[in-house]
Amino acid sequence: MLQIRNFIDGAFVDGAEGKTFAKRSPLDNRVIGEVAEAGRADVDRAVAAGRRAVKGPWKKLKLEDRVDLLYALADEMTRRFDDFVAAESSDTGMPLATARHMCARGAANFKIFADVVKNVPSEFFEMATPDGAGAINYALRRPVGVVGVVCPWNAPLLLMTWKVGPALACGDAVVVKPSEETPQTAALLGEAMNTVGIPAGVYNVVHGFGPGSAGEFVTTHPGISAITFTGETRTGAAIMKAAADGARPVSLEMGGKNTAIIFADADLDKAVEGTMRSCFLNTGQVCLGTERVLVERPFFDTFVAALKDAVGKLKIGPPDDPGAAMGPLISLEHREKVLSYYRKAVEEGANVVIGGRALEMPGELNKGAWVQPTIWTGLPDTASVWNDEIFGPCCHISPFDTEEEAIERANATQYGLSSAIWTRDLARAHRVAAEVEAGVVWVNSWFLRDLRTAFGGMKNSGIGREGGVHSLEFYTELKNVCVKL
Repeated sequence: MLQIRNFIDGAFVDGAEGKTFAKRSPLDNRVIGEVAEAGRADVDRAVAAGRRAVKGPWKKLKLEDRVDLLYALADEMTRRFDDFVAAESSDTGMPLATARHMCARGAANFKIFADVVKNVPSEFFEMATPDGAGAINYALRRPVGVVGVVCPWNAPLLLMTWKVGPALACGDAVVVKPSEETPQTAALLGEAMNTVGIPAGVYNVVHGFGPGSAGEFVTTHPGISAITFTGETRTGAAIMKAAADGARPVSLEMGGKNTAIIFADADLDKAVEGTMRSCFLNTGQVCLGTERVLVERPFFDTFVAALKDAVGKLKIGPPDDPGAAMGPLISLEHREKVLSYYRKAVEEGANVVIGGRALEMPGELNKGAWVQPTIWTGLPDTASVWNDEIFGPCCHISPFDTEEEAIERANATQYGLSSAIWTRDLARAHRVAAEVEAGVVWVNSWFLRDLRTAFGGMKNSGIGREGGVHSLEFYTELKNVCVKL
C-alpha cells in the first residue's frame, strides 16, 4: 500500500499528530494508499520553511539561475513522465491518454512561466519637474511571499502547476494543499524538486481536508501572503472570507455552468466532436466543460441525433484499457451527487436521449464510481440540471430561434467561466463572443489554451486572472521607484 506523506522543508514527513486517512481508488473503491494528515503544527512548519526560503536561498538566486532550475524541473518531470502519469491515473481513474495529456501540460507550465518572468518588461516613465531637471520612474517586481495553493481533484497536476509554476518563477514559496482525493502527484513533485536542487522550503505540501484540517490551517495562517484556489464556489467564498483577515489577495477559479451555442450553419462533424469533448472528457469533471447546449432550431434534431450516436460509441473502462475514452467519477460520494441529478432530470420531465443511470461494470470494477454518459432534452430553463453545476458526464440540449435569445439564455446563470460558439459566420461569432458573459469564449473549438492569455471567470465563477503577465500581477508586488534627476 502506498504511503503518502507531507513534504515540508525539503523532506517527507508524517503529520505531527500521527493522523492518517485512506486514499481509495475510484475504479473499485478499494484502499490503495495511506495519507499522512497535516495538523496546524505541520502547516506552521511549512509556512516557516517557505518564509525562510524567500528571505534566504531562493531570494539570493539570480533570475537566470531560478529560470534554469525551473527548466530543469520540467525536464525531470518529463524524465519521470510515466511515474507522474501512473500516479495521476491511479488517483483519478482517468484513461492513460487523458493523464498523459494533463501531465505533459503540467510539466510545460514551469517552462512557460519561466519564459514569462524572464521576458516581460516593466514600466519606465520620464516626467517633468518644476526645476526643469526632471525625474524618472521605473517599476520593480518583488515576490509576494509565501503563497497558499489549494488544488482540486479533477486535473490535479495540471491545475497545481498552473499555480506553482508562476509562483516559483516570481520568486515566491508555496504551501500546497492538494485535494484529499488526489494526493499522489503533489507528493511526487517534491521528489523532482529535490532531484534538481530547488532549495528546501520553496515547495511544501500538506495533506488533509478543508474545515478543521490542512485547508483551513493554510488559508487562515497569518504567514500566508496570498491564496490561490480552484474548486467549488462555496469553498472559494469561505477562502475569500478567511483572506480578508490580513487583507491578503486571492485568485479564485470557482464553479461553472458552461454553455455551448451551436448555430445552424456550424460544421456538424466539428461541432459534435468538440461538444463531445467538452461534455465528456475526464468523465465531465472539467471546470471548463459544457453542461448546457443551445442549438439553433433548424439544426436541433440533426445535432441531437449525431451527438447521441457519438456518445453511444464512447468506450468506457479502466485506465489500462487502451481503447477507453472515459473512466469513473472521482468517488462514490461524487457519483451519488451526479446520480441525484440524473434522478432530478427524470422527475422534472426530461427526455433521456441516452444514459441516465449508474453503469454496470464487470467484477470488482462494479464497486467503483461508474456512471453512464447522459444527454437530456425537453426541460425548461428553470430545471435543476440546466442551472446547477453537476460536474459529471452529462448535458441538456435545448433549441433556440434567434441570436439574441441564445445570448440571453447563455447569460442567465450565476456562473461565467467559459462558453463555446459554433458557426461558420465570422461576424456572428465576434458579436456573440463579445456579448457572452464568460471569462473564456471559444469559437469553433474547445479547450485550446495559449498560456500567455488571461484566464479566469466572471460572476460566481471566480475573481482575478492568471496566465502570462496576469500571473505576474498576482504573484508579485509591483513597486515604483521615483528618482529625481
